Amino acid sequence: MLMTLLAQGAVVWIVVIVAVVLLLVMILVGIYNRLVRQRNRVDESWAQIDVQLKRRYDLIPNLVETVKGYAGHEKETLENVTKARNMAINAGTVKEQAQAENMLTGALKSLFAVSENYPNLKANENFMQLQEELTSTENKIGFARQHYNDMVRALNTAIEVFPNNVIAGMFGFKQRDYFELTEEAAREAPKVKF
Repeated sequence: MLMTLLAQGAVVWIVVIVAVVLLLVMILVGIYNRLVRQRNRVDESWAQIDVQLKRRYDLIPNLVETVKGYAGHEKETLENVTKARNMAINAGTVKEQAQAENMLTGALKSLFAVSENYPNLKANENFMQLQEELTSTENKIGFARQHYNDMVRALNTAIEVFPNNVIAGMFGFKQRDYFELTEEAAREAPKVKF
């Protein structure tokens, strides 16, 4: 009888230990899966930025060619736009991409400022259409950047909190960089002088 009670007590302890281990494994799997989902959302949101940037890169040569016809002596501005576009296309990391995009945005602002000096260019239907498409694309890029940064914040937070940080460290999850302005000058409105 005593042996039976001891055996039943041992079985209860074994069941409790197995249940606790299973619960811990389920928690581990849940945290891991949540981190994977967050990482995939960041990757997906970066892909959306890529789509909009590709569209932007495709529009810029057309815009430059249109402006060349009217403002050929504004060679430096046109070269800066082309140079900034090429740097943006060849950027590798999120940080490099953000810096290159900031340069490109500044160059495009200069290009549009130059266009103000040429009434015929401003009246050109092709130029107006390209400018509208580029403006629309810039808005889409802005929304895509915001979404990307939201996803990065969520991933980084998930990686930092306990017990996720232990599991993230075990499985090599890394924090991601935000897509942000790095130069103070890029935060200011462009100054146009006539």
